[in-house]
Amino acid sequence: MKRGRAKALVAVLAAIAAGGICAQDFRFSDPPDDSVAREAAARDERIAHDLSAPCRADLKNKKIMVIIGERESSGLIEAQQQNYGPHYRAINRRLQALGLRTYTPEQIRAQIAQAEIDAYFRNDPDAALSASRRLGASFVLRGLISSEAMRNPMMRVNQVSVNMGFTLTASNGRVISDTDATASSYADADVRRMAQTLIDEHADEVVAKLYGDYCRGASAHK
Repeated sequence: MKRGRAKALVAVLAAIAAGGICAQDFRFSDPPDDSVAREAAARDERIAHDLSAPCRADLKNKKIMVIIGERESSGLIEAQQQNYGPHYRAINRRLQALGLRTYTPEQIRAQIAQAEIDAYFRNDPDAALSASRRLGASFVLRGLISSEAMRNPMMRVNQVSVNMGFTLTASNGRVISDTDATASSYADADVRRMAQTLIDEHADEVVAKLYGDYCRGASAHK
């Protein structure tokens, strides 16, 4: 039986080589499912829907302050803004391409003390309001990086999961949008580099969601 099956397989392969059977029609297994294509299509549809939100002209003249922090293993949040230049550029560039106005990290650091930036991540509303008023920001987009290291028992390697959450608020603290993205990597402890990769992979969808919520929800802000 085994010899017969082997001869049959050789005959099939010979027929393919000779052009007797179209190679595209021959499969050893079922065709792969199209779940990846469906997910990509759904993602594109979500992006298109969010970007189609009508946005008042005056909203596009409001300034948005983007700040980024990283939750360390101790639970404390590191928010030295000069450490996140590539993360800023990826987000700011997309927001500006949509016609929104943002501050550069240098402008933020020049006008707001580090203690006041830290207040945003401590959810201190009084300090946050004072800082945004002095800077002249109408909205604040806060990005928070968090990570979790674990041992994968099946692969027997270290695995790091990185999450980056974005919260858009009015200067008075009212939440307008809240969205996040997550990625995992084996044996990679460089959390900031992984966060940058995460932004690069998901920034279009994240920024579209923020933009849609901004245009739809910020209209109540005066």
